[in-house]
Amino acid sequence: MSDPTMLTLQVVARNLESDGVISLVLADPMRASLPAWTPGAHIDLHMEVPGRGEVVRQYSLCGDPSRDTEYRIAVLREPDGGGGSRHIHDALFPGTLTRVSSPRNLFELGPGAPLVFVAGGIGITPILPMIARAQEQGIDWQLHYAGRSIETMAFTRELEPHAGRTFLYPADQGRRMEVREIVRNAGQAVIYACGPGRLLDALQEAADRYGRDLRAERFVNENIVSAASDEPFSVELSESGLTLEVLPGESILEVVSAAGVPVPSSCRGGTCGTCETFVLAGRPDHRDAILSAKEREESEVMMICVSRSKGGPIKLEL
Repeated sequence: MSDPTMLTLQVVARNLESDGVISLVLADPMRASLPAWTPGAHIDLHMEVPGRGEVVRQYSLCGDPSRDTEYRIAVLREPDGGGGSRHIHDALFPGTLTRVSSPRNLFELGPGAPLVFVAGGIGITPILPMIARAQEQGIDWQLHYAGRSIETMAFTRELEPHAGRTFLYPADQGRRMEVREIVRNAGQAVIYACGPGRLLDALQEAADRYGRDLRAERFVNENIVSAASDEPFSVELSESGLTLEVLPGESILEVVSAAGVPVPSSCRGGTCGTCETFVLAGRPDHRDAILSAKEREESEVMMICVSRSKGGPIKLEL
């Protein structure tokens, strides 16, 4: 049976946005309307990469949500990555078909409030539709955008109409983003940030210091710890009637999947939210990069690709 959440889309446009970054516009081959999305959303690209089989990568949607027949993504070529970005750069051209998931949003733009956007490198992608939405709604906003050089910073031309609100920090010109000052001066604004871990860590430290509201999206999960510290535990599946043992070095997702219980998954690194599962009993050890502190405390759900038990059995709605 085909997965109703999966779409087969065609590349209808490809553009060079900066050194190392291309954008792709994806559409239904018959130009049918696509599932709606909101700023901050992403899709999964499922690709058959020679020598690696199926590779799944997540990309933020960076187009216009009102254009309901197309999705736009931007892809940074990462020579030392896992091969997904290289395959996209080398093999996806206008006319190519590719499988993608329906959009999901783990980085939702909230209503109202002044907004401060902070982007590092390719982290500009989820911020672009947020800026457009803020502009449409007359919300006060500003953007701080850092990169290695102007040549490597994507979409700067699209930002030119907002020059009075946009502050660029190309490192090769000696311009440094003063994170603490940006956060301190944010006042009552909500800060939305996406970029490298070091940038987000610095923002979080400053937000904690000054009591600011920071909402961030990470591309890499830095909460995963060494398997050497893991303990075995059992997981009970309420709908399947199974009780399984999860050993050190194994994930709940791996064990459950091996037992024949289908669970949607994608990143297997705690960053995409596809494997989110309801917790019925037990104390999860949350190791994802998605849940807020409040959601971790409530422990109503967990990401079973990386999270484990703090001790004792876990009961899941699977």
